Amino acid sequence: MNTSRLNNPFIVSKSIPNELFCDRKEETAFLVKQIENGRNVVLVSPRRMGKTGLIHHLFQQQEIADRYHTFFIDIYATSTLQEMCYILGKEVFERLKSRKAQYWDGFFQIIKSLRPGFKINTVTGEPTFDLGIGAIENPETTLDEIFSYLESADKPCLVAFDEFQQIAEFQEKRVEALLRGKIQSCTNTTFIFSGSKQHTVSQMFHSKARPFYQSAQPMNLPPLDRDVYADFACRLFSQYGKHLDKNVVHQVYDNFDGTTWYLQMMMNELFALTTEGDTCTPTSIEPALQNIIDVQEGVYISQLSLLPPRQKLLLQAIAKEGTVKSVTSAAFIKKYALDSASSVQSAFKGIDEKGFLATVDGFHRISDYFFAIWMQNKF
Repeated sequence: MNTSRLNNPFIVSKSIPNELFCDRKEETAFLVKQIENGRNVVLVSPRRMGKTGLIHHLFQQQEIADRYHTFFIDIYATSTLQEMCYILGKEVFERLKSRKAQYWDGFFQIIKSLRPGFKINTVTGEPTFDLGIGAIENPETTLDEIFSYLESADKPCLVAFDEFQQIAEFQEKRVEALLRGKIQSCTNTTFIFSGSKQHTVSQMFHSKARPFYQSAQPMNLPPLDRDVYADFACRLFSQYGKHLDKNVVHQVYDNFDGTTWYLQMMMNELFALTTEGDTCTPTSIEPALQNIIDVQEGVYISQLSLLPPRQKLLLQAIAKEGTVKSVTSAAFIKKYALDSASSVQSAFKGIDEKGFLATVDGFHRISDYFFAIWMQNKF
């Protein structure tokens, strides 16, 4: 990417060029070391702390990019082995599109079950993957074929499964054991398992009763250092002929507990609001925050409208409280005029399963900070 053509250097998408990526030097070096030594890694942190960005950053490192085929598989929205096989097969295929025809032939010689989805664009001559999820009739066979292909590749493969804890929710109840068996036999492929539900991931990899017990090196991803990120943000402003009061970064950092994506999103909007030659000061924080929330308001209204009344009330109560140790405590229930402890517990389970909550060190909060702020102001 030619960063000189960027209007805004605070990128909030998945893949960030090395020169616009903030720090994570120790974490990147740790990952490189594990991969080079054939060790799988389980990477854990709350959502939007930067796991995905770190993995893509790792893929860009020369020692990885030159020596490995890399594949990123986001299974957050999947609920079956069939869907996961589709996403995995499509990712492997897409990574081969730019290569010579013999690689496509080799792909389909091994992964025969995906052959019907192979098409050639008559205009561009490029291969396309045109296969519906339902066309994967035997997911286990397809999974076997994909792993066989990875193991036969001309250089080592590195596969990153994002939101890996999702497999625990699959309709098929033996997916963990199935995948563990296949991964255990791999000699040409190394894996990164990324997860945001800390308790679930911990159970998967640290419980003796689970198939993935002690199968990967643990790695937690903490927030970026406050001062390191402040220096990074000020430098980017300066490179574009703008100025940034470091107190702005400190305040934004503290407001969002150092969560990387929210830092980047806020700095992106603050950068957009600052004209060339001017200085961004703390007075810009509130307008920037409001701009971001205004864009999302329709989504937030829709999300709330789909919730049952008790779940909606509990979500609003947690948002107002900020963090909650126990949603069934008498004090919390009384403060927000909620129903009985049993009904609150049922509502809590509902909103947690829908992904509205994050639990860190035993405290629950709304996972989306912007959504929480919107509810605090709205109700």
